[in-house]
Amino acid sequence: MGSIKYLDLSIAIEPDLPSDPPSMIPKVEYTNHISGANQMLDFFPGIKKNQLPEGLGWSLETLTLTSHSGTHLDAPYHYHPTMDKGKRALTIDEIPLDWCFNDGVVLDFSSKADGERITAADVEAELKRIGYRLKPLDIVLIHVGADKFWGKPEYLVKGAGMTKESTLYLMDRGIKVVGIDAWSWDRPLPFLANEFKKNGDPKIIWEAHFAGIEKGYCHMEKMTNLDKIPKPFGFKVVCFPIKIKAASAGWVRPVAIIEE
Repeated sequence: MGSIKYLDLSIAIEPDLPSDPPSMIPKVEYTNHISGANQMLDFFPGIKKNQLPEGLGWSLETLTLTSHSGTHLDAPYHYHPTMDKGKRALTIDEIPLDWCFNDGVVLDFSSKADGERITAADVEAELKRIGYRLKPLDIVLIHVGADKFWGKPEYLVKGAGMTKESTLYLMDRGIKVVGIDAWSWDRPLPFLANEFKKNGDPKIIWEAHFAGIEKGYCHMEKMTNLDKIPKPFGFKVVCFPIKIKAASAGWVRPVAIIEE
């Protein structure tokens, strides 16, 4: 057995970055060791600062954010209250753990233009190109390259995106967890909005997300480093989400486990 390499596929939760619509950008209040020492005086009556190591106490952070901030795993409940054509949609605390640790495969669509569709035919052609046949519970990662723009205003409109058809193509083959290195699994929302304005077709609105109404699945958004996975398959992905009661998503730190 060779050595094992662990590749982080997540971005950090950071304040003040144009990583979301303004109302969703995370806020982090940092309590440093000096302020922490002041707090400790309240917890331990009678103690003096000079009795603490170098007069310093604990540090901690207070966060204000959504469950969709940073790299996160969306549960079927995010897309609709039902999944699998009528069953109650799973929330993030109900996602089976065996969905979240499986063989991974990366499909490269980084040459596609911003806002372009990734079709079922595209997915099939890419699988053929890399010589891989999907099996149930594989974790499929879609590389569009939008992560290069992380922290910049244009991040929200970068990358191609999946469609209902291409999403169901994966679900029909037993896939339950997928991911993308862009803000959304769908094409960027401004592209969808402009297209709807032109043709008035509601079927394009959030179509890849709404595919979960027919077949329940989870997707990771705001991933990174997919281009650094050395081979398109032959590695494992682990992506257990934070357990938030009855929530539509949970923060996740996906990792590719690569045997060298």
